[in-house]
Amino acid sequence: MAKFWGSRFQGDTDNLADSFSFSIDYDYKLGLYDCIGGIAHAKMLGDCGIIPKTDAKKIMNGLQVIAQEIQEGVFEYDSDEEDVHSNIQSVLKERIGEAADRLHTARSRNDLIVLDMKLYCMVELNTVTELISDLQRAILDFAVEHKHVIIPAYTHLQSAQAVLLAQHMLAYIEMLERDKQRISEAVKRMDSNPLGSCALSGSTLPTDRKQVSEELGFAATTRNSIDSVSDRDFLVETLSDLAIMCMHFSRIAEDMIIWATSEFNFINIDWSLCTGSSIMPHKKNPDILELIRGETATVYGNLNKILVLLKGLPLTYNRDLQLDKPPLFESVEQVQLMLPLLTRLFATLQIKEENIRKQLDNECFFSVDIMEFLIGKGVTYREAHDTVGRLVRDCLDNGQKIACLTDEELKGFHPKLTTEIRKLLNAEASVKGKKSFGSTSPRSVSQQIRFWEKRLERVSED
Repeated sequence: MAKFWGSRFQGDTDNLADSFSFSIDYDYKLGLYDCIGGIAHAKMLGDCGIIPKTDAKKIMNGLQVIAQEIQEGVFEYDSDEEDVHSNIQSVLKERIGEAADRLHTARSRNDLIVLDMKLYCMVELNTVTELISDLQRAILDFAVEHKHVIIPAYTHLQSAQAVLLAQHMLAYIEMLERDKQRISEAVKRMDSNPLGSCALSGSTLPTDRKQVSEELGFAATTRNSIDSVSDRDFLVETLSDLAIMCMHFSRIAEDMIIWATSEFNFINIDWSLCTGSSIMPHKKNPDILELIRGETATVYGNLNKILVLLKGLPLTYNRDLQLDKPPLFESVEQVQLMLPLLTRLFATLQIKEENIRKQLDNECFFSVDIMEFLIGKGVTYREAHDTVGRLVRDCLDNGQKIACLTDEELKGFHPKLTTEIRKLLNAEASVKGKKSFGSTSPRSVSQQIRFWEKRLERVSED
């Protein structure tokens, strides 16, 4: 077992202390990035003449073999090692000998761990972005397939207006696009190399940090060694972005859960995403969606854990920061599980058009259309709103259809109300009549679909 700091100590640390402080059980997930960083660092040390080029080559070759084994899943991590850095160092020395002792020259675990975590975040967030695009495409396909379907829309979970189902689906795509944008911006901000900052003050050795940055593909090199080793903003931002994304997942899941109830009965969720009841044989429960909604709390909790962990920490590195990894790993892994499940949901979701159509028989959905009819006749908004309010109160609240009113009865509510409004009292006319940009009219929704078809195809080609 290798410990980078053991020579100053007069004896071994307590086994209980080791058990409490070792992080290999979770930071092994950074092993590949530790090797990648080590290869670039060793090359720089050799090129700058800080270590013999022969030793640099041995180190690079040894780390390349370990990295390959990690990628193939055959590298065996040692649970008796303190952390992933010491584990890889020990294995490297076993394989190449004393040359491995030069690897840690002009670096510290303080800057190395930030490097590893940045590389991890950048790779995993790229995967998340690809999975979001997959979900967007599945939702878009669903929207196109059911382009003609009109559904009731709700505010406060009360009947509001009629909209195209595709418009509702496109709202999800918009939400997810903002998630991708936030991730992209976060990755840009973390795209700077901290390696070579050492413990906190840099090195007296003539290193070339920019060479390492170029080798690793970073856009920049961090400017301040103190900030480099203590910065965890990129973790907060990553977890914040994932938390917002999970909020979107939860809202989507909630809509689907409600729509699948026997009371709404708008959709049929595929059996593969449901479970039954141990006591009620008739049940078909949307458990996967409920768990997605529930796991949102886990991601929220992990964001809060990181924020509390960082609060009040003095510069620069403190051992508390070791605990930033489990929340990150858990959140990333949960999101990468949720996204394919939601993609599967929309790829298999079925619509119950007849049940939806029955819900739209309620003329309340067209009250705004009547109000805007009056506004188009020169009536003020306030007067039009009050008129339709009385119309709903006296007719719909008493079980009487507005469409059955005569001209004379309508004029009793307002002189400009006529049976002309009957043509407005159906879902097709309601959605078709919308004229504003971004509205639910078939023309507008078709424009939105074409935009996303082009946008998501472009993303796919990239």
